[in-house]
Amino acid sequence: MAVLILVFLTAFIVVLYSTPALIKVAVLKRLIDVPTEDRKIHKGSVPTIGGIIIYAGTLFAYALWYNIDDMIHYETIFESVKEFKLIVATSLILFFVGVKDDIIGTAPVKKLFAHIVVALILVLMGDIRITGLHGIFGVYDIPYWGSVFISIFTYVVVVNSINLIDGVDGLAAGIGLITSTSFGIWFIYANDFPYAALSFALAGSLLGFLIFNFSPAKIFMGDSGSLVIGVFVCILAIKMIEFPIQKLDSFWVNVSKPVFAIAALIYPLLDTLRVFITRALKGQSPFNADRTHLHHKLIDCGYSHVKTVVIIYSFSIITIGASLLTYFFNQPTFGLITVVSTSLLFLIFVITLNTKAVKKNAE
Repeated sequence: MAVLILVFLTAFIVVLYSTPALIKVAVLKRLIDVPTEDRKIHKGSVPTIGGIIIYAGTLFAYALWYNIDDMIHYETIFESVKEFKLIVATSLILFFVGVKDDIIGTAPVKKLFAHIVVALILVLMGDIRITGLHGIFGVYDIPYWGSVFISIFTYVVVVNSINLIDGVDGLAAGIGLITSTSFGIWFIYANDFPYAALSFALAGSLLGFLIFNFSPAKIFMGDSGSLVIGVFVCILAIKMIEFPIQKLDSFWVNVSKPVFAIAALIYPLLDTLRVFITRALKGQSPFNADRTHLHHKLIDCGYSHVKTVVIIYSFSIITIGASLLTYFFNQPTFGLITVVSTSLLFLIFVITLNTKAVKKNAE
């Protein structure tokens, strides 16, 4: 436990003390985002390469305190080091794709190709994949190729969903912080040090970054940050879902792992699903940038950036809490229905507020 605190503090301090220098360099080299499009809601020019320091802080803290001495059996050491190498390799791919996009732009198709390559590496080489639904709708095991397809799809969706919610000061960083902390706490109870360390390294970096990214933001994470956060939290989610149930204590055995993972990622998944469906119904590309996200709708209601992200943070935390109700009923499908119902209530709440605001402005 003490080492995990050191992991968190190391990442936090690295980001906290390095970000001001990065901001100065970004301004000097004109690596900034100028709000020239209607969908952009920030005022003034803001540096866009914050992902560099998020990634550096996370990787530094994770590598510094990664302790293979805790691994007793040879097979565990081999598997742990192998996964560490693949996590670094795949996150590097997305990091450089993100940096390129932040500086000169990257076509959506090229970014999607990179996401698929990363997913293939993690699934086929790392075997970090979803092998079953653990009782949701009565489904337990999934055939191998079905597992491969579902896992690749999951990586692409989660990475893109984190990227798509980075539209309001402090939103993606805050949601990433809540998600990684939730997974970190889960891995502590599971006695899985490597993934608890990754969780808290990411959480520490995001907390340090959030100090500069909270409204009014002094720096944005850009794609170099959101893509890396996306792949990290997706890996954490899948490793949690696939963790051997016999190694858990009585409480966590009865909490559905897939339901908890979905709850931890609920806002990016909900917002992305809604936006993609809306764009498809309009005959638009799902990758078109616009102002139809739920956080934009809250902003359009007159809420400030701070109030908007606090509402969304609260929704995420409440949904994670709701997922724990599966402990009392031991019914994964019921847990999923609870999480989906909570999400629908939030969706109705936001749309109702937005509709009233639009009518009021039209009068």
